[in-house]
Amino acid sequence: MTDDLPELRASDADRERVAEILRDAVAEGRLAMEEFDERLEAAYRARTYGELAPLTADLPDLAADPAPLSLRKDTAAVTRWSERIVGHTDGSRAGVGILGGFQRKGRWTIGRHFTAVCLMGGGELDLREANFAGPEVVITCWALMGGVNVVVPPGVEVDVRGLGIMGGFDAREDGTPGEPGAPRVVVRGLALMGGVGVERKLLKEEKRRLKDERRRLKDEGRKELN
Repeated sequence: MTDDLPELRASDADRERVAEILRDAVAEGRLAMEEFDERLEAAYRARTYGELAPLTADLPDLAADPAPLSLRKDTAAVTRWSERIVGHTDGSRAGVGILGGFQRKGRWTIGRHFTAVCLMGGGELDLREANFAGPEVVITCWALMGGVNVVVPPGVEVDVRGLGIMGGFDAREDGTPGEPGAPRVVVRGLALMGGVGVERKLLKEEKRRLKDERRRLKDEGRKELN
């Protein structure tokens, strides 16, 4: 890790390298399990070198033998995302929740233009495992006394342009830079006495990896005590 490039995008390999340093630190008694859990989760959430660096800055292993920067992270990111940007299908283009709800999650393809209509109902668009019909998808939300929740994975750029009248659009993820080659998600529309939320969550694979890592370390700790 280096202080010279705090905004450089971190790759999966960089996150794994930090996770390995943290594993060694907890095994040597340098970190308590609770602090290890917090740092490991932060490592898997990190998007830049600037976010990764503080997690190992106080550990002597990193200072003594800093690992080199990955010079191939951009290529890896483009390859990973290019597999999920498909142009041979229109994908799903609409969801309606009137006095009820709709949900799109898991393995599905979102079209270049998706319209979500919720009237006294709700809708969920989970893009963490979705494919994208193009490098940019536009989600138009009409939330009338209802709500729409959009979940995006780390690395995707989000542009929120909606208008809230006695309601609101969640713009916390607006403007966060995306990874090279990642799709761009534009969320627009109107929330009248309703709301549109946009949140960024870890991929399911990363959550499982974090859970398995915690379980493994706890099991090893019990064996050492016995």
